[in-house]
Amino acid sequence: MIEEPYRWVEAIANRAEYIETQLATGSPIVVLGYRDGILFLTLGKTRQKLFEIYDRIAMGAIGHPGDIERLRMTAIELASTEGFTRSAADVSLRRLAHYSLSPVLKTAFEQVYGAPYLARLLFAEIGAKQENDLFLRLDYDGAIATNSATFAQTRQDFGVLSGTRPSTELMENYLAAEHSAGATFERALKLALDAWTVGHLALGDAGVKELPARDKIVTERKERLRAAGIEAAVLDRDDKTAIRYRALTEPEIRSALGD
Repeated sequence: MIEEPYRWVEAIANRAEYIETQLATGSPIVVLGYRDGILFLTLGKTRQKLFEIYDRIAMGAIGHPGDIERLRMTAIELASTEGFTRSAADVSLRRLAHYSLSPVLKTAFEQVYGAPYLARLLFAEIGAKQENDLFLRLDYDGAIATNSATFAQTRQDFGVLSGTRPSTELMENYLAAEHSAGATFERALKLALDAWTVGHLALGDAGVKELPARDKIVTERKERLRAAGIEAAVLDRDDKTAIRYRALTEPEIRSALGD
């Protein structure tokens, strides 16, 4: 009996190590607030990683396609039920994450005889004003990180997601230094691509702890754009429409980039 708690802790540690290994190659996702809305962006070749959840809420995800789809459907059903039983204005990303999705992920992770979710999720909810935008990252163990100000950090107008924690941290450091909330769409798009490139470079070099040089970012970005497609979407701040999510086409993105 004395050994049981130790065995559980050891099993959880092994479980976390396994999940981290499975997620380590996931293509980064960048979510940036800009003057007229919120931009979601990632690069890839095959699978979709960006999704609409509800009127003002969207999601990006990396991990196993089956687990992402289960969590996506759970989020949609919860938001739709809330909107139907109360009102669309009552659907809140905070409620969705803190009271529903986080407990589901935490329970699955800690039940060592069941399968955990192999997924990391990044949500954004657009507000009436830019200072009301919410960016929220949800990990496989139910842990939540938001852009809200705390005693240790200032409020951020962005959110990022990557396969490893060092990659995520470098992307955050880059955006903290380069991003401004009043950016135009074109500026946000280029900055998101640079932040994605920083995360991608960090995935390829596990020992990297400093931001790469500017010329290295530019060279790698150009190479990646030739090798993979851009997936992007926006949440528009225009309150004349209930549904704010809009997927961007490849020609629209290339035109904004000046390609």
